[in-house]
Amino acid sequence: MQTALITGGSKGIGYATAVAMIENHWNVVITARNAGELQQAVQNLNALGGGKAIGVISDTRDYDSLESAVLAANTEFGGLNCVVANAGVGIFKPIQELSLEDWSSVVDTNLTGVFYTVKATIAALQKTQGYIFTISSLAGKNAFAGASAYNASKFGLNGLSEAMMLDLRALGIKVTQIMPGSVATYFNNHTPSEADAWKIQPEDIAQIILDLLAMPTRTLPSRVEVRPSQPAKK
Repeated sequence: MQTALITGGSKGIGYATAVAMIENHWNVVITARNAGELQQAVQNLNALGGGKAIGVISDTRDYDSLESAVLAANTEFGGLNCVVANAGVGIFKPIQELSLEDWSSVVDTNLTGVFYTVKATIAALQKTQGYIFTISSLAGKNAFAGASAYNASKFGLNGLSEAMMLDLRALGIKVTQIMPGSVATYFNNHTPSEADAWKIQPEDIAQIILDLLAMPTRTLPSRVEVRPSQPAKK
């Protein structure tokens, strides 16, 4: 049975991906900053059957906590085959209102946090010829007002992902950046509702990850852009 590490795995895209993997007989290690949400997510995942889930409290800005997640994967499941670098935050303000703390929170989580996640997992993934997915955004190629920190983090993540892909394929590790548009998640304190039915659903991104994992090893789709097929009418 294969094992995946999913950062930000207690809700949204991360949790949906964990569900899909568990149901397809993967083991998963999920991380989150909130201990209560993490514990509940692990309990729900283990009730599904299929694979097994464990949780590790981790902030992707803390490299040591990511090493602890890799150690948990190695100890509990004997290795690591896939990493979904999903954890992210968004603070949306005009640049003149954006504080130094706001900037650091977004860039350190969305960009440096992915770098830390990958650095902590390369050795384990090299042993299994594994796969890394970075969850970026169409905001990484399309800037919009009030999103200077978020745009910067995702533009940077796209560049990081592409460079990592070029470096790591020589080690037998695949890297794909997934760039969704509007997704119905809890991101930025949003609560999904029926009004979000037009949006990409978290399970749609999870399905993309499963489909890419099933690709022949000789083939690497390095960037996937995903949009709602029918945007909301204004």
